[in-house]
Amino acid sequence: MAEYKRPGWLMSRLVNGIISLAARRGISLGGAHMLSVRGRQSGRQRTTPVNPLTFNGQRYLVAPRGETHWVRNIRAAGEGELRLGRKREAIRASEVPDGEKAPILKAYLDRWAGVTASHFGVSKKPTDEEIARVAPRSPVFRIEQG
Repeated sequence: MAEYKRPGWLMSRLVNGIISLAARRGISLGGAHMLSVRGRQSGRQRTTPVNPLTFNGQRYLVAPRGETHWVRNIRAAGEGELRLGRKREAIRASEVPDGEKAPILKAYLDRWAGVTASHFGVSKKPTDEEIARVAPRSPVFRIEQG
């Protein structure tokens, strides 16, 4: 099972706060959107910034920090909503099997390695071996319009 890498105060409060504020205003910093998912225990809507990836004509959500709350929530709910400003998109999410993750993770890291490689525990230009090593502990979801 994937572990959870808790972000530090600076990341969780300041950086994610700025990214979230921009996304709520319709500005996508580095491709960021807000993901809204029903909490698996509370039943309340929970939101967090994510970077949706388009790869080979499919869209994905990747969790660089592992087994986060949003991962557990979307796994339980199977659906959520991507938001950017006033635009809302209902989505369905299905988890990608470990054996299919490597090319998706490579594409994700090609785009966002500068800010996420350390979360995965790989170099900023990861080898195929590094990606294969982290794939089982890196949740990836295929998303489709709901």
